[in-house]
Amino acid sequence: MRITWKIEKKRGNLRPVLTYTVTLEDFERALATPPLSITSLIPEPPESWQEHCWPGQHERAGRDGSDDRPHYQLSIPSHKGRHGSQSLRLPWREDNSYPEVEASFRLLREAFAREVERAGASRPMHEENSLELGGTTLRTVAPAILGQRFLEAAGKAQAGACTGQDRRMPHRP
Repeated sequence: MRITWKIEKKRGNLRPVLTYTVTLEDFERALATPPLSITSLIPEPPESWQEHCWPGQHERAGRDGSDDRPHYQLSIPSHKGRHGSQSLRLPWREDNSYPEVEASFRLLREAFAREVERAGASRPMHEENSLELGGTTLRTVAPAILGQRFLEAAGKAQAGACTGQDRRMPHRP
C-alpha cells in the first residue's frame, strides 16, 4: 500500500486542502483486504464547507478549537478497488504547519498492516476426498442383489425360450 498526499493553500484567507491517494499493491488485493477507516488526528474546521476563513472567524478567532472539533476519517479502499482518494479542508493556520497529517497517515498505515497480517494468517487450502460403501454393507447386501439378478436372468431366458429367441443369458455389468 502506498499513501501519497499533498497540502495546497492559496495566498490569502483561503483554507488549505489536503488531498491523499491510497494505492493497494496486487498482493494486498489478492488477500481480499477489507475497506478500512480510522479517526485521524486531523481536526475538521468549523464550517468546513467554506473554502475561506476570515480573520476573527472560526479557527482564526483566537483559538484553534481542534480538541472540541470532530476529526476527519481517513480511509483505505477494499480489495475491489486499487485506488482511493479524498480531499479534506484543513483549518487555517498562520504557520501553515500540519504535523498531525503525517502522524495520521502513519496510524492508517499501522492499522492496515494489522489487517494485511490478519488476512495473510488465513492459510490457503485445497481438499478433495471420496467415500465408498464399506465391506460389511456390501457383504450384507450383495447376496440379495445377486439373487435378484439371477432370477431376472432366468426369467428372461425362459421368456426367450418361449418365443424362440437366443437362450444365452444377458450380460449385466
